[in-house]
Amino acid sequence: MSDRLHLNLFTMSAVEHVSPGSWTYPGDRSPEYTDTEYWTEVARTAERGGFDAVFFADVRGVYDVYGDDRDVAIERAVQTPASDPQLVVPAMAAATEHLGFTVTRSTTYTHPYQLAREFSTLDHLTDGRIAINVVTSYLESAAENLGLDERMEKEARYDRADEFLDVCYALWEESWADGAVERDREAGRYTDPAKVDAIDHEGEYFSVPGPHGCEPSPQRTPVVYQAGSSDRGREFAAANAEAVFASQPTEEGVREYVTDVTERAAAYGRDPESLKFFIGVVPVVGETQALAEAKHDEYTRHVDVEATLALLSGFLDMDLSELDPDQKVEHIETDAIQGTMNAFTKAQPNRNWTVREVAEFCGLGTTSPTLVGTPELIADELAYWHEEVGVDGFNVKEVVRPDSLTDFVDLVVPELRERGLVPPADADPPGGTLRERLLGEGQSRLRSDHPGVGGAAGRPSE
Repeated sequence: MSDRLHLNLFTMSAVEHVSPGSWTYPGDRSPEYTDTEYWTEVARTAERGGFDAVFFADVRGVYDVYGDDRDVAIERAVQTPASDPQLVVPAMAAATEHLGFTVTRSTTYTHPYQLAREFSTLDHLTDGRIAINVVTSYLESAAENLGLDERMEKEARYDRADEFLDVCYALWEESWADGAVERDREAGRYTDPAKVDAIDHEGEYFSVPGPHGCEPSPQRTPVVYQAGSSDRGREFAAANAEAVFASQPTEEGVREYVTDVTERAAAYGRDPESLKFFIGVVPVVGETQALAEAKHDEYTRHVDVEATLALLSGFLDMDLSELDPDQKVEHIETDAIQGTMNAFTKAQPNRNWTVREVAEFCGLGTTSPTLVGTPELIADELAYWHEEVGVDGFNVKEVVRPDSLTDFVDLVVPELRERGLVPPADADPPGGTLRERLLGEGQSRLRSDHPGVGGAAGRPSE
């Protein structure tokens, strides 16, 4: 476990992310998601608050499961419209010095050779401040819009993801040797060709001879995030993730998830302590408890229940419009986000959630706990999760933008700094890369026990 808290701002380049209806709150600036100035302001605020990174969620497709059409999603801005977060990162990086950036990308609808080039470029342009959140796409509409007849089954998506990262690791880690780039002006030789190798990958999904088209970036491989909650997703996280987003709504669920994934990571020959676990939190903070509760009440009043159900229907691959609000949510194995299903059917075995209860709980931040209170109370809660439950950090979810971030930075972060949980404002992070910020100075590259270094990702040791 880390000796301090790590903080990410969990956001999306869209009108709405995970608090449907919050854009209608007076003063909310979510519709400015298309403006560069908005994002550079967010980046500066996050860096001022000692955040490690801005973590961009993303999705392909439109939420059209609820009511079997996309009308609610379009009308209520349920993660639609949304723009490509990857393209705003260079501007945010130029406005900051230390802040990192995690970009969600799907292995289902892109090619590893292209993605490897894009992230090497971003890692260069940000001086090593890039991470990738690896996902497999779950919406049927994404498959249709990308020319496929139907969504790939989950097992096939993860098979493809395993091979996808095998290719990326080979390109990032093995194709160009250290010292390949000479930049010898007198000899007229930029690169030693003897130190650049083809990867000669021939697999089930990809044929990539290589070599990589980019010279090695500061981190070579970007920091790898993952959030798999299904059995296959947990296995994928154990093999590949350096930082894991444990999207569970209860302490019991988080404890079980962390234990399970660390045990699986050990089977790959990895040091379980090297994995950093993050949970999502929705902080609603006020100078007094009464002010915080009043703010929470007003936020809740702006929750769009039907939009929340449209979002959850896409997450669960279940049309919640067909269910009675008081009907119990029964467990199914879904080809969409199994973690969301598990959160309400397995994380608390003795509780039976109704559709209404799920919608009410998820209106602010979906499956993450909402913390309402003074800066001291919020800091107490975060310290408990860190010191007693063993999580390394938090993906801080917004309700109102950018007020949720500003409130946290101005009110909660000073309390965390007073307790030594967040470094002082004038402290420089260890090293210059995002990986060093998470793992320590001098660790800008993948650890030697990471399966990607040996080209054996996705294959546990016997």
